[in-house]
Amino acid sequence: MSTTDAVVKKDSIGEWLFRLVKGVLVGIGFIVPGLSGGVLAVILGIYEPLMRFLGNLREKFVRNILFFLPVGIGGVIGVVAFSAVVDYAFSNFAAPFIWLFIGFIAGTFPSLLKTSGKQGRKSWHWVLLAFTTVGTFFLMRWMESIQNMTMAPSFGSWLLSGALIGLGVVVPGMSPSNFLIYLGLYQPMAAGIKTLDLGVIIPLVLGLIACVLLFAKLVSWLFEKSYAFMYHFILGVVVGSTLAIIPSGVSGWTIALCVALFFVGGACSYALAKVDEKHPHQSLIG
Repeated sequence: MSTTDAVVKKDSIGEWLFRLVKGVLVGIGFIVPGLSGGVLAVILGIYEPLMRFLGNLREKFVRNILFFLPVGIGGVIGVVAFSAVVDYAFSNFAAPFIWLFIGFIAGTFPSLLKTSGKQGRKSWHWVLLAFTTVGTFFLMRWMESIQNMTMAPSFGSWLLSGALIGLGVVVPGMSPSNFLIYLGLYQPMAAGIKTLDLGVIIPLVLGLIACVLLFAKLVSWLFEKSYAFMYHFILGVVVGSTLAIIPSGVSGWTIALCVALFFVGGACSYALAKVDEKHPHQSLIG
């Protein structure tokens, strides 16, 4: 029996569906302004193995493709099938919706912290985490103050949009949706995805793939050389970007709803993290 056959045989339907759900959540993260699909990929234990795979495509290619296939399918479902739902929820219930995701991020943080110290940590790693948190927070706040710079929808602008989404994969904490809103491309992109407009979707996919493949090898190399540094840096980005999206101006009954959704999101993600600990976050490569 080949290695690939062994992996397929071992991979249960439950594990396949588990990765599909992760992909859906990451896909949703890409289309919600303020959130980051890259951060959700880190939280769900997908980021590091995905970067290692994309940075070393020739190694165990079939095995990795089989492993990440449900993640890719879930990502497409999250972007396409949930785009209208997410747009409605964000437009009408922005604060509760965001607090649900903040709770989701908070619930997985203990697991992330444990993973970051898997190869040991030094005191300066905590300093790095703190500085990255503060820097990311103020960078996100500065981004909110940027004046809109509208671009006309075109093949080139959709390539750029795809590249921005790709950066959101490679750089956890970066919210591509925010940049697309500034450029005036978010609403046309969402409309194009909902109507399955290939003139929008094809250049988006091309830009995304090109950007991810360009930077994934660098990220994979950094993980190999400086595991603790990379994880504490990424943790700082996760914390800083999460603090930056905390909504203001919440009042009345909405406060209670936000608190409830925060704890619901936290409880669900904590339980998800506990289940996920049974599956190692190591790359399939090597």
